[in-house]
Amino acid sequence: MALCMRGAAAWLLSLRDIDRLVKMNHDHLITAVNDSAMSANVKSKVEDATLIAKRRSQILGAAIELFGKRGYHATTIREIAERAGVSTGLVYQYFGDKEDVLFLALQTVLDSYKERIPQAGEGLRDPLERFRAAVHAYCRVIDANIDATVLAYRETKSVSRARRNILKQKEVETNALIEERVRDCIKAGLFENVDASLLTYQIVMFCHAWALKAWHFRARMTVEQYVDRNLALLLNPLLTASGRRENIRLVVPPR
Repeated sequence: MALCMRGAAAWLLSLRDIDRLVKMNHDHLITAVNDSAMSANVKSKVEDATLIAKRRSQILGAAIELFGKRGYHATTIREIAERAGVSTGLVYQYFGDKEDVLFLALQTVLDSYKERIPQAGEGLRDPLERFRAAVHAYCRVIDANIDATVLAYRETKSVSRARRNILKQKEVETNALIEERVRDCIKAGLFENVDASLLTYQIVMFCHAWALKAWHFRARMTVEQYVDRNLALLLNPLLTASGRRENIRLVVPPR
């Protein structure tokens, strides 16, 4: 739905209008993902799940490296096979074409977020501690998949629209895990009543910057220090009095 900017009239949209438009776009995305999920699946001619996971991991590692160095379009399946130490024919046992390889490479990182973020919060009851653990987990996934994260920025446009919709929906689901932790902190009186969705995307973007600017940050600090410093910059204006006390307890080691 296109919105035409016509002078000051553009500012007359109410918050209710904006919420309605966001919901319409979100619902449309979910419908598109459901409609296209079957056609976007990556099929394998091999049925052994363990072997599929092993071979695909081997091939994806080589593909991500080559896509990063040469670009997706300039890289061939034969080159991916050579880098992975397998035959071209074997690649086609596990992937239908090169787009399958790119799609799975991008999807794997998103699936890692959905696995690692809940794990990081296991056994933690304090909302702020759970929030911080989620952000650290998110950034650790990026640290372990820097090439794939950068690849997502460069080449997501190269997959079909159906697959882009799937990747977008997975991103929405992943971000919801962090947004849930933000809302828990608001309910507990640790954060001011902020826009949880906007704060979540600010967190996502500074985490992605670890991959996009790794050449600069990795020489200066660890990924854990990077997250702590960014959270200090981001959260200080948002913490309530009780939130500040709890944050100090979490970040300052006891004497």
